[in-house]
Amino acid sequence: MVTEVGTKVTKFKVGDKVGVGCMVGSCRSCANCKEDLENYCPEMILTYGAKYYDGTTTHGGYSDIMVSDEHSVIKIPDNLPLDGSAPLLCAGITVYSPLKYYRLDKARMHLGVVGLGGLGHMAVKFAKAMGLKVTVISTSPNKKKEAMDRLGADAFLLAMGTMDGIIDTVSAVHALLPLIGLLKVNGKLVMVGAPERPLELLAFPLLIGRKMVGGSGIGGIKETQEMIDFAAEHNIVADIELIPMEYVNTAMERLSKADVTYRFVIDIANSLKPF
Repeated sequence: MVTEVGTKVTKFKVGDKVGVGCMVGSCRSCANCKEDLENYCPEMILTYGAKYYDGTTTHGGYSDIMVSDEHSVIKIPDNLPLDGSAPLLCAGITVYSPLKYYRLDKARMHLGVVGLGGLGHMAVKFAKAMGLKVTVISTSPNKKKEAMDRLGADAFLLAMGTMDGIIDTVSAVHALLPLIGLLKVNGKLVMVGAPERPLELLAFPLLIGRKMVGGSGIGGIKETQEMIDFAAEHNIVADIELIPMEYVNTAMERLSKADVTYRFVIDIANSLKPF
């Protein structure tokens, strides 16, 4: 919620329901910023672990109060809960943006989603709301029921040469060749996960189907607002586990074991004690 506004603020007022995503600032003058692509600005200021304009360090979701230029603030529709909406400003826009940019948002297209984690489950939800056929691609057979019964995926099995596009959310090192084989001619494999080591990519499988491998990172402010409004229209929120601040270290240990469905959200208001 907005608790205070500066004298020049015009977009928001005290009491408004708002959120801040992965960035709290950008130069606002480079070519990317002028195209509403602040997420690719060389001077983008991240919401956490970065230096703000006044030299202080940004703490993101670990802080009880956040200061942001109004340009970076997102209006949260009244029908969306704040806890389930918070991950939309990171995981949600990370999968929504490539669906739109790579034109994988057309009804009846066939989309593959690699990995059914925080990003993957949001990709399934948005793709289904857009009218796509969705196949979840996972190395965990026990996720089949979750993917199909609760998230509404159409399939969990793999089929060669059937998909218009694939959103790859996996951050571990994994093979790309089987994924490329799932694509139709002109199909697109879009990377949104970030493995620590290089992945092997052979040219020939791309050549024989004029296939594309691309990437995408979050989205600009305009597109993030578009995403959150779309989520509100289709009642899309992230599946979360709400935790108190004192549980953070345990949550980090669980994250290292992939023991979360699908995002931890810290209940700052009810657990972070003021100094």
